[in-house]
Amino acid sequence: MEKFITLTDTAVPLDAENVDTDQIIPARFLKATDKAGFGENLFRDWKFNKDTTPNKDFVLNDPTYSGSILVAGNNFGCGSSREHAAWAIKAYGFKAVVSSYFADIFKGNALNNGLLPVQVSPEFLEELFSAITKDPKSEITIDLQNQAVRISKTDKSERFGLDPYKKTCLINGYDDIDFLVSKLESIRNFEKKKMKSTPEAAQLP
Repeated sequence: MEKFITLTDTAVPLDAENVDTDQIIPARFLKATDKAGFGENLFRDWKFNKDTTPNKDFVLNDPTYSGSILVAGNNFGCGSSREHAAWAIKAYGFKAVVSSYFADIFKGNALNNGLLPVQVSPEFLEELFSAITKDPKSEITIDLQNQAVRISKTDKSERFGLDPYKKTCLINGYDDIDFLVSKLESIRNFEKKKMKSTPEAAQLP
């Protein structure tokens, strides 16, 4: 996975609450098992009208907004546990999603796929929406090392929580297997010490 240390970019505001995984990636697109191509179907039923023409009122079709940070309303990623939702968001080009609350399963799926879910207070989320809508070029900085998100233009910031193990994986670009491989030398040294301290083990061929 790509390393995530510090991200500074503009953001796309999705000011909607209770966005569920079926809205993120509709069920009819779940037949594929490969991650390729999921990005183009992100929010498919919101991006397009029934006649397949682009919905000009949907934020992803608004050229005013761009960037690799998605700022979303409360309770993002609720609904079914499909990992494809995280795949679609990441494949579209987003590297982080900011919300005041994430569904637990979505949060885990996001972290497992190198997508950073940044949970902030409702008050700070409103600050973000306000800054982005007033100035779409306003940059947001997400500092993973210090677990802080900052609005560049106003210099307002807030810290966010994150599982230490997942933080280590994101900073180093590890998936679970990569993390174990990184500890291989430590595991071997532990095994050697254990063998030396156990008389029975020392007699083994």
